[in-house]
Amino acid sequence: MANSFRHSFAVTTNAGHFTAVMLQFQRFSTSVMCSAMIKVKECQFPVPWGHIAAKSWGSKDGLPVLCLHGWSDNANSFSRLIPLLPQDRHYVAIDFPGHGLSSHRPAGTFYIFPEYISDICRVTNVLGWERFSVIGHSMGGNVGCMFSALFPDMVDKVILIDTTGFLPTKESLPDIVQKGIVELLKYEKQKRPNKVYSEQAAIERLMTANPSLSEGSAHILLERGTTKVHGGVHFNRDFRINLPGIIRMTMEQALELQKRITAKLLIILANDGIVKRKEFQQLDKSDMDKMLKGYREVSKRGYKNHCPVPSTRQTLGEHTRSTQAGLQDARAMMLS
Repeated sequence: MANSFRHSFAVTTNAGHFTAVMLQFQRFSTSVMCSAMIKVKECQFPVPWGHIAAKSWGSKDGLPVLCLHGWSDNANSFSRLIPLLPQDRHYVAIDFPGHGLSSHRPAGTFYIFPEYISDICRVTNVLGWERFSVIGHSMGGNVGCMFSALFPDMVDKVILIDTTGFLPTKESLPDIVQKGIVELLKYEKQKRPNKVYSEQAAIERLMTANPSLSEGSAHILLERGTTKVHGGVHFNRDFRINLPGIIRMTMEQALELQKRITAKLLIILANDGIVKRKEFQQLDKSDMDKMLKGYREVSKRGYKNHCPVPSTRQTLGEHTRSTQAGLQDARAMMLS
């Protein structure tokens, strides 16, 4: 891919975790923060097994934006970002089921991507949104990208943070399904009491699991990620989210879905984020080139997608722009 293409569209940040990046955005953009007095409120959406919790910012009359957090995180991932974005929008950040303040899925069921797509349908149906934008971090970006492929007429813009939208696998799909079933049945036989931590111990546990988190970022996530109980706090998330997913896709399937996306697209990558994950490391240069070619082909069809990433993993850090530049690109995308 030509260098000019990379310079135009490759956006990377130095922080590996989204919330940490948002804290850096705040330091770069104090003038924006001073003028951002956007109203925040809690809300819930009924689902057959309980509710999906969410936070909303701005007036319901604003242009709708759905914010989707990453695996094991929650809606507070967006608490420091939303005030820095255009204020004439109605932002809704959900806690995916099994995360944050949302109900866990029913016993005996898996946490799989088609269910997350159904969750978006349920939430947007209640909101009455027929067309909206999506901001997704990590897993949330993958869910948002798949939703945009399955329901292309409903999504006008997609901003992906530290994900390329699809994460195809080279593993045997039957083996993946078998492993997921075995692990779920094994989990169900085990008694797992929800351990109680002191607040400081909970922060340290979260920072150990996510080394790029600052202590301030950990506090933000744990506001929704824990519940106070006698003797301390316990984590809210459903431990089943840690089990192997049984729904994965091949490169060919990912490229087929990619063709269906009609939304404008911006991808912001972190140097120490997805490119360091073992799932990403299984993809070689030819795999990444296929993904990039797919986005470029979609762009040629006139959808004005912002093609997102360099042609190889090795060059992801070579054209680094500041977190401020990433914020500016996100704001520009929202205003376009």
